[in-house]
Amino acid sequence: MAVADHLFARHRTILEDAVEATRTRGYHSAYPESPSPKVYGESAAADGLAAFEAWLGGDFPVNTPCASARVATEKSPFGLDLGVRYPRVAPADVPTLMDVARGGMADWRDAGVEARVGVGLEALHRLHQRVFEVANAVMHTSGQAFVMAFQAGGAHALDRALESIAYAYAEMTRVPRTAIWEKPGREAPLRMEKTYTVVPRGVALVIGCNTFPTWNSWPGLFASLVTGNPVVVKPHPGAVLPLAITVQVLQEVLTEAGFDPHLVTLAAEDPADGLAAVLAVRPEVRLIDYTGSNSFGDWLEDNARQAHVFAEKAGVNSVVIDSTDSLVGMCFNLAFSLALYTGQMCTAPQDLFIPSEGIDTDEGHKSVEDVVAGVAAAFSKLLGDDKRAVEVLGGVVNEGVLQRLSDAAAGKQGTVAIESREVTHPAFADAVVRTPTVLVVGVDDRAAYEQECFGPISFVVKTGSTDESIEVFRRTAMERGAMTASVYTTDNRVLASMRTAALDAGVALSENLTGQVFVNQSAAFSDFHGTGANPAANASYTDGAYVASRFRFVQSRRHI
Repeated sequence: MAVADHLFARHRTILEDAVEATRTRGYHSAYPESPSPKVYGESAAADGLAAFEAWLGGDFPVNTPCASARVATEKSPFGLDLGVRYPRVAPADVPTLMDVARGGMADWRDAGVEARVGVGLEALHRLHQRVFEVANAVMHTSGQAFVMAFQAGGAHALDRALESIAYAYAEMTRVPRTAIWEKPGREAPLRMEKTYTVVPRGVALVIGCNTFPTWNSWPGLFASLVTGNPVVVKPHPGAVLPLAITVQVLQEVLTEAGFDPHLVTLAAEDPADGLAAVLAVRPEVRLIDYTGSNSFGDWLEDNARQAHVFAEKAGVNSVVIDSTDSLVGMCFNLAFSLALYTGQMCTAPQDLFIPSEGIDTDEGHKSVEDVVAGVAAAFSKLLGDDKRAVEVLGGVVNEGVLQRLSDAAAGKQGTVAIESREVTHPAFADAVVRTPTVLVVGVDDRAAYEQECFGPISFVVKTGSTDESIEVFRRTAMERGAMTASVYTTDNRVLASMRTAALDAGVALSENLTGQVFVNQSAAFSDFHGTGANPAANASYTDGAYVASRFRFVQSRRHI
């Protein structure tokens, strides 16, 4: 496997830098996040768009030997009918798919850590070369605006994938390949040579999501692959192309390195097939990475007993507002966080807890209504111009979000304080774009705010005091889960109390964000995405536990 060893040597520096970054937790990025021509070249954007458009309406060239037909299921939230046709895996094809996936597993295991990691790093390198193509694919399947698709779906997703490879490499090399064991004896010592081999768990299943098809899928995909497991990629029917490109790249690199290309396979489906549930309970599947609804996540944990399930589900993200030394900065930061990608992020804030008597600020005491007005004013500046607004909001990903907006507008969950409006996209006439809505409820209206309301809907929850706000946050996070939490206060006692509550609930906390860092954004190599310590997720992107369960050390020993 000289080719794979060469790939490892070629990318060794980027790997070592990534491993070091996971230890120091400072800023680190291997892939520039700016799509500027000064960074990527004058023709990169046009070439990437052309590459994306070349797939539209045609058969995508990816190899899934067991596929019985082709299927096209994607339509862009911006109104474009993609019409890309992929090999369809029907439920009846699954046994053959499992055989195909496992066909090259022994050779992949025996190749060793460096060879597998080298293949993974080369695949990231080639995906980076196609990052504009990937960004357009993410944009037109998820509804993310282009710059966000480039960053979150391209550069940042690559960083998260590299982070998972770095953790996997560190865990796999923590134990030496061989060791001499010598135990003193009366006449002569007992001496043995011992060998330790990284052994994969089995077939890994990646169940993609519609909103972040690469960012949420690549960490688990690459972690499973480099630890020796063949991977079946089952995309969301609405977001196939980004993962089809991923599988295409990986199959190319695997082939060139002398491995079975079907160590990674694409399992596209007709939405009526319910393929994820069929795949998840196969005895060959020992690892499952899933992002999506609580209902199916719970089903996986209850029914896929033969597999280790890494699940990111829904939660209720809270902001406790006690006081602030920058009312304008706080309101703008909250407005941007609520508006970004139309609130269709698992990290977006939903519940804003404010004492009913109001808060102290740098502009004097402000009522709840004043704070809402401040957020509304920030929305006006941020989203008042449609051309600018669409670059923040992107498009609405599915009908469920529109229905929730309709229910909110009808006052079914609370008093409408800030109304949502339709936005006209200057480039895509059929795009579905909406601004956020904000509802006001009382702290006793638990049925309204103590469940995830996915999309651009948030609740201002009036409480009796900041202490009550913190207690409601703690209870909600522990019972319902949360991916993020935030607090605004100038009182050290309140800050200490909120920190304790966040630790109790196992939720990452952001404190007094008034600048260009937002609660719903996380940085690879520094911020952990999710904690695995509350019901919203049972794993974290990325820590040692995220990768170490994907393989086992198996030893052999012999006398010397």
